[in-house]
Amino acid sequence: MASAGQWLEGARPRTLPAAISPVLAGTGAAAALDGFAAGKAVLALVVALALQVGVNFANDYSDGVRGTDAARVGPLRLVGSGAATPPAVRAAALAAFGVGAVAGLVLALTSAWWLIVVGAAAVAAGWFYTGGPRPYGYRGLGEVSVFCFFGLVAVLGTTYTQAGRISAAAVAAAVAMGLHACALLMANNVRDVPTDADAGKRTLAVRLGEGRSRVVYVAMVAVAYASIAVMGAWAALLGLAAAPLSIAAARSMLRGTRGLALIPVLRLTGQAQLLFAVGIGVGLALSG
Repeated sequence: MASAGQWLEGARPRTLPAAISPVLAGTGAAAALDGFAAGKAVLALVVALALQVGVNFANDYSDGVRGTDAARVGPLRLVGSGAATPPAVRAAALAAFGVGAVAGLVLALTSAWWLIVVGAAAVAAGWFYTGGPRPYGYRGLGEVSVFCFFGLVAVLGTTYTQAGRISAAAVAAAVAMGLHACALLMANNVRDVPTDADAGKRTLAVRLGEGRSRVVYVAMVAVAYASIAVMGAWAALLGLAAAPLSIAAARSMLRGTRGLALIPVLRLTGQAQLLFAVGIGVGLALSG
């Protein structure tokens, strides 16, 4: 049986900034509209964290039973390493999705009933990323889903449930968060290009090749920062505080860093996303 430490590593806590960041940005946008609601912000955070952990366990399970993780480089894979059985990891994924679904149901019932449909779509997207007979993550569509659900849906949903409406600043923040999340996924997939290609997992990084994928990573981050210009709030420039971290990660990507040496890039990307979200979130709140 896997130890508590192994289960924690399997949950991949380094990916959690991708869940926390859009809630911070969306809450800042809601505050700019004089709609900040602490209780709903907490519920949105629970939903985001639960879905991220659920996706991580679901990917561990699905990739593990397919044999994709047999020669994986990077964090521990519970199924691939044999530390935990496939049914146990599947149960952990479903439990995390269940927590997110309950919190999301409460949030929807206190905001707008149609958000239940959005939440169901988010759970389905999380499972079928690598699960099911035709996982879309194996066809290079992972970044599309991440941009939609960890960018547009997460930020705009957080803003709407608190303020009852959205703004141009919220849309710009959603685009920025989605691109940061895509950059995190791209860095992860660049690290795994050799093993994914051998296993038949045609991620966007595999399709583009390492060289072009590294350029796309930098472009994603650059456009995310450029979005500050259309947020309509000078205080949102606080998001630039994350730039040194992003520059360090971009330099490493462009130098051709590979394998385990890309793990610091993942860490820097996640830290930059979180600091960027804090900066624009506070900035947008101050603008209100």
